[in-house]
Amino acid sequence: MKRRAPIPPPSAATPSAASSTEAANDAVHYVGHRDRLRARFAQGGADALPDYELLELDLFRAIPRRDVKPLAKALIRRFGSLAEVLSAEPARLAEVDGVSAGVVADLKLIEAAGHRLARGAIAERPLLSSWAAVLEYCRATMAFSPREQFRVLFLDKRNHLIADEIQGRGTVDHTPVYPREVARRSLELGATAIILAHNHPSGDPTPSAADIRMTREIVSVLDPLGIIVHDHVILGREGHASLKGLKLI
Repeated sequence: MKRRAPIPPPSAATPSAASSTEAANDAVHYVGHRDRLRARFAQGGADALPDYELLELDLFRAIPRRDVKPLAKALIRRFGSLAEVLSAEPARLAEVDGVSAGVVADLKLIEAAGHRLARGAIAERPLLSSWAAVLEYCRATMAFSPREQFRVLFLDKRNHLIADEIQGRGTVDHTPVYPREVARRSLELGATAIILAHNHPSGDPTPSAADIRMTREIVSVLDPLGIIVHDHVILGREGHASLKGLKLI
């Protein structure tokens, strides 16, 4: 007579059953976490959540069936803050394990929406009477960029915004700017005044000697044309500096 193999007790689980149970538990965990996080955001807004949890909320869309908290924390560790994650170059974002093309696209979409929102706050208002909104717009679009960019806000005679253009992009510490190119574009647009802005990726907005010299060159080229340089604002993670406020122009 053949011996029958012993039947495992009811409490013992086979390896496949155990891994299925573990996967189900993980799914319940992240689904419950997502619901709780959404509820906290709905009740308290952005101020109720730290940067990594706001980032999680965005990652939910690109990664629907996985716990994204480790990825959100890894991105914050790598770049420093939510603003710096959103401003990071796509190639650098893709270096982080778990960041797909879909994740990069979602992050850059949020960045673009933020820029558009900030620009809307200054679009139809006299900029000199909305200076806080101008600074917020410049900070949102430039302060956390990993490379220098030089932006010019062209204004009409009522100090309304005609155009907002990046005149130059550079390295981590230098952007080539040509005063006569700024003058040519001002005349093309019919601008009667401009506001200059650029960022310092180092984080320190203190103007350099080159910043001051370049600003004075632009003023000297535009002045005979009757075009006013209202200010040159330098943005950094640590704040901003106004060359006019510092009496440097």
